[in-house]
Amino acid sequence: MTLTNAALIAVAVVAILGAAGAFAVAFRRSQTVEKADPLAGVSPETRAADRSATAVLIPPRVEEEEAVEEDAPEPEPEPVGEEDDAVVEILESQRIVEVSPEEGGVSRRQFFNRAITATFGTFLAAQGLYYLAFFWPKLTGGFGADIDAGPVADLRTQVFTPAGGILPLFIPEARAYLVPAPEQESAQFEGQSVETDGLMALYMRCVHLGCRVPWCAPSQGFECPCHGSRYNSVGEYFGGPAPRNLDRFVVENQGGNFIIRTGSIIQTPRAPELSVQYPQGPSCISAVAEA
Repeated sequence: MTLTNAALIAVAVVAILGAAGAFAVAFRRSQTVEKADPLAGVSPETRAADRSATAVLIPPRVEEEEAVEEDAPEPEPEPVGEEDDAVVEILESQRIVEVSPEEGGVSRRQFFNRAITATFGTFLAAQGLYYLAFFWPKLTGGFGADIDAGPVADLRTQVFTPAGGILPLFIPEARAYLVPAPEQESAQFEGQSVETDGLMALYMRCVHLGCRVPWCAPSQGFECPCHGSRYNSVGEYFGGPAPRNLDRFVVENQGGNFIIRTGSIIQTPRAPELSVQYPQGPSCISAVAEA
């Protein structure tokens, strides 16, 4: 026999003995109540005295008392005077007890209302800070801030090929192409600060639907592969569904470095006349949608 079986048998035996004991106690109490003698343990003298007192007892005259009570006239209500009114008013005024918030404390309803309000307010504040951080321009770096593209002298040598052609320099942080400015600047760019030291910065997005516009070396211009919009080397509109020229940034020379202010985007309409000849070779896109 294992230890587990022995323990189960012992528990069963204890349970059976307990049930039997409880049944025996209950049975004895029931027998005792049925056969209990209320005069058990009382001396004969006391029993004799109780018998004599019992013989002299007179039952109460309940009927007469009830009849007397029925015949008795009902007492008339006493008139309520000014004194009674005053007493009533005093009692009512005593029932109204004003307790200050410091003494009464905070009720359960107030606690839950304040907790819910505080939670919801914290959530709204967190969401507000999140959206503010999302929409706030990054003034310390990245797109939307002033980007230092490097020394102007070095940049001027990089935007030309050895054969004398143009090769725009892409600045990833500014999302811009650096291109040589035309010898004769168009009238629509005057006073816009879009050129400095013979360089301009064009936004890489097509103004039609926002596709990135790559450079086409054979035609010496920018050609959008999405819908066929085309621009010359300084971003002036030539053909396609684009509504205007390529956007460009405000630029300036600070201590010999070329600064691109990506937070200032200049938009100009289609140029009436091109400042730079285009195309200068075959197009890089298969279909051209003329305006």
